[in-house]
Parts: sequence; C-alpha cells; structure tokens
Amino acid sequence: MTSTLVLVVVICIVALAFDFTNGFHDAANAIATAVATRALTTRKALTLAAVMDFTGAMLGTGVAETIGKEIVDISPPGGGDGVSHIGLIIILGALIGAIVWNMVTWWFGLPSSSSHALIGAMAGGGIVGIGFSAVYWGAIVNKVVVPMSVSPVVGFGLAFIAMKITLRLLRNASYKATMRGFRRAGIFAAAAMALGHGLQDAQKTMGIVFMALVAGDLIDPSAGIPTWVKLAAATAIASGTFTGGQRIMKTLGNKIIDMDPSRGFVAQMVSASVLYFTAFAWHAPISTTHVVTTSIMGVGATKRKSAVRWGITRTIVSAWIFTLPAAALVSGAITGVLVLIFT
Repeated sequence: MTSTLVLVVVICIVALAFDFTNGFHDAANAIATAVATRALTTRKALTLAAVMDFTGAMLGTGVAETIGKEIVDISPPGGGDGVSHIGLIIILGALIGAIVWNMVTWWFGLPSSSSHALIGAMAGGGIVGIGFSAVYWGAIVNKVVVPMSVSPVVGFGLAFIAMKITLRLLRNASYKATMRGFRRAGIFAAAAMALGHGLQDAQKTMGIVFMALVAGDLIDPSAGIPTWVKLAAATAIASGTFTGGQRIMKTLGNKIIDMDPSRGFVAQMVSASVLYFTAFAWHAPISTTHVVTTSIMGVGATKRKSAVRWGITRTIVSAWIFTLPAAALVSGAITGVLVLIFT
C-alpha cells in the first residue's frame, strides 16, 4: 500500500506539472489578441487571465468526468475494484508523454492542443500497458475526434459571420472611436476567453488525478471530483497562465493576421462561446487552441482571402494533425519503459 500511495502522490505532482505547462502553453489563447491590439499590457493581461482561469476551473466537472471515465479503462486485471498498478503506470506514462509534446510545440511556437496531447498520450499508454481493448474508441471518436473536427470549423464560420455583421452595423461609425471602444471591450473578451479556458483545460487534470485516485483504490469510482483536486488543478493552471507563453503569443497575435481591436474582440467572444457550449452541454474536451486559432482566421478572412497568412496556418494545422498520434507514440514508449521498471 505504501508503494501505491507514493506512486499516486508522484502522479498527482506530475499531473499538476502538466497543468502548469498547459497554462503557460495556452496563455496566448486568452490574451494574445488583447495584447496585440494594446487593450492590455502583457503583465496585466496575464494577471487577468490567471484569475479567470482559476475561476473557470471551479465552475464544473463534466469535462473532468469524461477524461477520468471515458478515455481509457485502467481497471485491475480481471475487472472489479482494488489497486490497478498497471493503471497507475499508464497514467504516469501518459502525463510524461503529454508534457514532452507540450514542450516540443512550445519551443517551436506552435499553438497545438494540450488537450489532444493528453488524450493521445492516454490512448498510447493504454495500448502499450494493457492493449487496444483498454481504449474506449467510441468515446474517443464521439467526444474527441468529432469535436476536434467540428469546433474549429464552427469557430471559423461563426467568427466570419459575426465579423461581417459587426462591420455592417458599424459601417458609418467613426473608425477611431469604434476601435477605441473595441479596445476597451477586448479586456472583457480576454476575461471571457480565460474563463472558458479554465473551464475546459483545468478539468482535464482533475480527471487524470481522479483516475489515479481510483487506480490506487483511494476513492470510490462513483464519487465526484474531490474539492482539493479542483483547487489544486485550478491553482496549477492559473500559475502556468501567469507565467505566460510569449512564443505562442507572437504566433496568435501577429503571425496569422494583422490584428485590430474589433477583430480581436469578435474572435475572443466567439471562441469563449464555443468553449462554454462544449463544456456545459457536450462535456467534450475540445481544444481551446483550435477554436481560438480558427476564430482568428475567420475574422481575418472578412478582409480578403490573402489577409490570412495561410503558410503559418498550414504549419499550425499540421501540428494539430500530428498531436494525437505523436503524443501517443511518445507516451507508449515511456509507458513501455515504466512497465519494464515497475513490473
């Protein structure tokens, strides 16, 4: 029991480390447009985002339960309750694999999905540790692949339409006064986006810690997410967000389109709306990165097709496509090594 408890504690620490990297990796999602349009300074924007990330993390557990119960089956061999040593090894391998992928994409300034890195890593670890039967493939298709495909399209489409309507309604307004108003409104939009990010991404770590507690036979599988888990995950992601991801911020704020306050505001509000819907109504762990990036593309495309820098866009999309399998491979390799060490 002592060794099991130690392993669970290690997993919790690594999970919170992943949550921290998720925060600084995704900080740009919430504040890049606000900083690029000079609505806020970088430090003020990061502080606002950190506070709202923490708040959002405490607003629900639907996504956490999807991650904790519907991605990989880590029950003890033969089923039933009790300690699942292989389950704990799979969770640890998945976390390390996801962190490695986050670090690689952060280093290259690519706004890839921490969510999909974690899910891909869980699947890869489950396959190596137990076999293909351990993965809930139907749930991955319905709760991951479908939302992964639909949410960016919805983000682009809604942002394009919303921006067109905005331009139509304000076509006779003073440009300087309008941009000044949108710059102020961008503060609210950044806060709304950060709230959605906390609601989505911090819950994924909650789900992982919950899995570890169940695998260690320290909590009833039918129990809800403990309050201390919520607080720990919220604190970790908020701390990571406050640290900030300057490399990715430059990509989202300047490299996809030439951002102005009106487009920054619309992109952020559309992104936040999609995040709220998928978290509360669908309980789907979608990628905040995908939604934010495509929303920025959508508002940019209202200028003209060439306003979007499609070269950098193709690089970003390539990172999206490779995230699930790449994280699965990294996690599978790490899990294989851990299995050899601990069994």
